[in-house]
Amino acid sequence: MVVAGVPGAMAQGSPSPVASTTGYAHPRLHQLIGRAQAAARQAAAPQVVALVHPCDAHALRAAAAMVEAGIARPLLVGAPELIARAAAAAEVDARRFEVMATSAEPKDAAARAVALARDGSAAALMKGSLHSDEYLGAIVSRSGGLLVRDTRVSHAFLFDLPRYHKLLALADCVVNVAPKPRAKHHILANAVQLLHTLGVAEPKVAVVTAVETVTEAIQATVDARLLVEASLDGEFGPAIVEGPFGFDNAFSAEAARIKGLKSHVAGDADLMVMPDLNAGNMLYKSFVYVGGAECAGLVLGVKVPVILTSRADSQLARLASVALAVLAGGGGG
Repeated sequence: MVVAGVPGAMAQGSPSPVASTTGYAHPRLHQLIGRAQAAARQAAAPQVVALVHPCDAHALRAAAAMVEAGIARPLLVGAPELIARAAAAAEVDARRFEVMATSAEPKDAAARAVALARDGSAAALMKGSLHSDEYLGAIVSRSGGLLVRDTRVSHAFLFDLPRYHKLLALADCVVNVAPKPRAKHHILANAVQLLHTLGVAEPKVAVVTAVETVTEAIQATVDARLLVEASLDGEFGPAIVEGPFGFDNAFSAEAARIKGLKSHVAGDADLMVMPDLNAGNMLYKSFVYVGGAECAGLVLGVKVPVILTSRADSQLARLASVALAVLAGGGGG
């Protein structure tokens, strides 16, 4: 079976036992997990995912789920006494996992996990129960972090939407608040690179704004034009970048037809680039809470895949994010 939205990729492995909380099946995310399962079986050893300060029940259940799914080996980085307490609350046997002991300070766990990623002992990082600023602060530290030279850090989600025919990426809904044109260039490039890694040979990219015409009064539309021009110059590699689009005509080919738009992307986008964090974050939450979506997400532009979870994330979203990290980190098969 061909994985929807991933041309040429084969869905392998048994479906994940982790259920969605939205009432929909989300087969494309389960296919993503299946690809990670297949990659783990073919590897000499499962990739190590360092869970940073995993001191609540959600983090311990995520560790158990990745072991049960067979996609990665969790390494718990934090205070053993806090981990044991969280494991008891989750009704998970903590003796199943390797623990890298640190103090009870979340920043110490974050620093240790980043060091493990730098020296190759961890292939990916996953946020536990610490604050995002403590977690990301260690990752983007200019002295000892995981920054890649000349690359801006960004974030991308992959959504399995019941009313869309393939996985749909959104960037950036989490990290960059009000990106300028150069930052949007990095956001788009990072997300396209992720899609290339997943097997999407020529991603279709919609640059989304409030309207579908360029107007100097709305800076995001001007930025969209610049991104399209950069794509035509080959700056993103194989990709079809169009915009500006209103969300309606990016998502629906019929809406684009009614408005007289001729497009290779409308209704078939692999990626939507959002104008700013406000728009992106609200659309992401609308997809989940109104549209019945589930998602996987990664921080991009750093040396290893970084999973930035929310306390409200479902276990399916957590496991799918681990699968995405495994595939993005070289386990794509």
